[in-house]
Amino acid sequence: MDGTSQKLWVVVGVDGSDSSRYALEWSANQAATRGRGLTIVTAVGPPDAAGAFREIVPRGGEQETDDRLRDAQALLEYAQDWILRLFPELSVRTRMPTARAADALLDEAKQPDTSAVVVGSRGLGGLASAFVGSVGIELAAHSPVPVVVLPKKHESAHGVKGRIVAGVDGSESSRRAVEFAFAQAAWTESELVAVCAWQPMAAFVSAMGPVPPEAFDDEAVEATARRTAEAELEEMREQHPNVSVDLRTVRAHPVVAILDEATPADLVVVGTRGRGGFRGLLLGSVSQSVLHGAHGPVAVVR
Repeated sequence: MDGTSQKLWVVVGVDGSDSSRYALEWSANQAATRGRGLTIVTAVGPPDAAGAFREIVPRGGEQETDDRLRDAQALLEYAQDWILRLFPELSVRTRMPTARAADALLDEAKQPDTSAVVVGSRGLGGLASAFVGSVGIELAAHSPVPVVVLPKKHESAHGVKGRIVAGVDGSESSRRAVEFAFAQAAWTESELVAVCAWQPMAAFVSAMGPVPPEAFDDEAVEATARRTAEAELEEMREQHPNVSVDLRTVRAHPVVAILDEATPADLVVVGTRGRGGFRGLLLGSVSQSVLHGAHGPVAVVR
């Protein structure tokens, strides 16, 4: 992807909230580090954007629409000016679609020159804020490119280098997440911490009939988990020999293992659905729980 002559762009959604400001600075730093451009998007939702609540949400007339468009344009201009002060050599473009925020960002994610989409974990007030991280969850479930979600408060601003913490479980989604994590670690010269969580098998098979002796052998279960993780990391290690990798097999639930390992300055990378996920779910319980529980940026890779 980095070898193509086509310029790639990092897309970031802004709405004036604290978390979107952190998302803006983080995405600009990533774009500058990797030689990419930055697309800043703020969406001006249509009158029926409230969905099922549209009948009880007060609507204004043309004046309110004009005010919203004017405010959105002012926000875009301020965001662009702010970023160019921090990164004067960065290519920056802006977008102001009339659409729901998630729809607008998904449209940008589907463009062939988009490499990633970045959003804050929670926007400004209104009914939508009752659904914590609703835009990030919807994007992570449907975006064809990695989605990075930043919390309301975030330590790693411009110039701060953290580790890359990736969940590993041998699934196809996990393999793509590991590929993304290695690329990030290579570009930012960060250490990669691969976390492979395992749990005693006896707890899962006891209700299914006689329990084989090996189900009680934690050492055997851990060894299997480590072999799975090593196999998943092997190819990426060959492609990125300069990336320092620390593989940690942890006896814990995957969410607990990943969140315990990560600090607010780290980028956490997870797949949309792990080995144990239901195929009908677009976003698994582990990735959702990590998104809600992390204190730093989280990248979700399909």
